[in-house]
Amino acid sequence: MAQISDPQTLFQHELGMALGAERKVLTTLRKLERRANRDELKQQFHHHLEETEGQIRNLEQALEAVGARVGAHDAESANGIAAEGEKLMEKVDDELIDAVLLGAAAKTEHVEIAMYEGLITKAEAMGADDVVSLLEENLEQEKHTLEAVNIAAERISKELATQSA
Repeated sequence: MAQISDPQTLFQHELGMALGAERKVLTTLRKLERRANRDELKQQFHHHLEETEGQIRNLEQALEAVGARVGAHDAESANGIAAEGEKLMEKVDDELIDAVLLGAAAKTEHVEIAMYEGLITKAEAMGADDVVSLLEENLEQEKHTLEAVNIAAERISKELATQSA
């Protein structure tokens, strides 16, 4: 890959990394939906899967708006969180799977929130208001998802603690 030498190209590359991350999240959400034991989590993962499809479309539009070729770049953070979750699922009893899934989901949401906040800052600095709107839509969805994940994780953690006491 050629050396990135200007802020516009850097921003385009980072948008491509975000696209790669969301595509990885989409694949992972399908697995999480299948692996979840509780119906409420299956529904929650399915809902976020549908949101993620929209986020991918937003990122594709953002790339087009800044004149970049629509293409994804590897997002190592998303790959690493997914791999970590897979390894942990192999080590825990079935009744703990949902707790592992929620832990991985929370980590992913934190990374995505940071990713979108950074992209929004750069888009604002470049005066790309149309791109800012697309990214802010994704950011708000990620924040809402993190809140839902945290609520479910707290409830399941208390439930598991009560069962083991």
